[in-house]
Amino acid sequence: MFDNLSEKLDKALHNLKGRGKITEINVAETVKEVRRALLDADVNFKIAKEFTNTVREKALGQNVLTTLQPGQLMVKIVKDELTTLMGGDAADIDLSGSPAVILMSGLQGSGKTTFSGKLANFLKKKKSKKPLLVACDVYRPAAIDQLHIVGEQIGAAVYSDRENKNPVAIAQDGIKKAKELGCNVVIIDTAGRLAVDEEMMNEISDIHKAIQPQETLFVVDAMTGQDAVNTAKAFNDVLNFDGVILTKLDGDTRGGAAISIKSVVDKPIKFIGTGEKMEAIDIFYPSRMADRILGMGDVVSLVERAQEQFDEEQARKIQKKIAKNKFGFDDFLSQIQQIKKMGNMKDLMGMIPGMGKALKGIDIDDDAFKHIEAMIHSMTPDERANPSKLNSSRKKRIAAGSGRSIQDVNQLLKQFDQMSKMMKMMQGGKGKQMMQMMQNMR
Repeated sequence: MFDNLSEKLDKALHNLKGRGKITEINVAETVKEVRRALLDADVNFKIAKEFTNTVREKALGQNVLTTLQPGQLMVKIVKDELTTLMGGDAADIDLSGSPAVILMSGLQGSGKTTFSGKLANFLKKKKSKKPLLVACDVYRPAAIDQLHIVGEQIGAAVYSDRENKNPVAIAQDGIKKAKELGCNVVIIDTAGRLAVDEEMMNEISDIHKAIQPQETLFVVDAMTGQDAVNTAKAFNDVLNFDGVILTKLDGDTRGGAAISIKSVVDKPIKFIGTGEKMEAIDIFYPSRMADRILGMGDVVSLVERAQEQFDEEQARKIQKKIAKNKFGFDDFLSQIQQIKKMGNMKDLMGMIPGMGKALKGIDIDDDAFKHIEAMIHSMTPDERANPSKLNSSRKKRIAAGSGRSIQDVNQLLKQFDQMSKMMKMMQGGKGKQMMQMMQNMR
């Protein structure tokens, strides 16, 4: 996420770190490099210029030249200004209607249909809502089928009418259906086009006027950079939407859309999509995103994701097994499954401070655990429960069954042994204190 921008900003700010003497010239050079990094990330020139002028004024106004740690102060100023530029505070979603109606808009290919499902899943799990998805894309042949598949994946009802070609009527009928089913949120997936055109704008405007949604959200592909900002402005002029959703932030994102869009349309980014899975949705926190752009990680979001997958009852059972020295490979496997549910592996690693730079150029496969899972699945139930029984002949059989080498099996056993020891240590005083703190944060 924003790897190229992060690297260039780090280089720009590095100019002030470790310098024995800081001058106005040093600050001017740093600000110039920051501006260049923003322009390379496809940030609007005017916004980049205003941003860097503000940074320079604040830097000189806060006596960067005389401070003992000028580099750190410059990083803080840039971070604060990035946070402000991206919206300042996280924006909430309005669910006050009965049912609350959410209208999804955007170009074709932006990930609108998939994100409609992600949003329904988020509201169902995080807000205890009962959502209904409504298929109003009457043009794309697979759109209705796709929404039904998404609904089935997350266990949410879907309303569609394949015979009706009037999206306004379908939206209105969908809201009636939601009331019949007792659904308290309606998410309406509308048709997209390959470009902004009058017909498309008229149609989405007609739907908006007919249903008067509590929330109108504009879905945009974060990889399209400044084009995304221009499209958002065109939609906002017609719809006056309430917020933006940035999708595909797990891809090769330059960052221009995330940084510029709030300033151009004066509407907050409310959610971001960070992967293919239905759970890959996050509330957009400008300060956390600024931290990540500057390579500081995002520990708060990482802890929140871990807490979402934290099963207290399962944790208690594992604690008892560890205490009795009965922690086995089935338990190890369940821990892996919980980690996988937290999201894209490279995204998770990037939330750890300093890891973004360390992972530059390294491709972390989302199936990083598949070889470990294959070896565990090649074990008998007795071997999983009693790893000490794994002698050389059994290791050979497990290696052959999983398509791995004996060395891989030995490496797995070593990792398992290290993890078992670490978890046993966690049963001590400091470990219990840490677990208590994690639970108190819930």
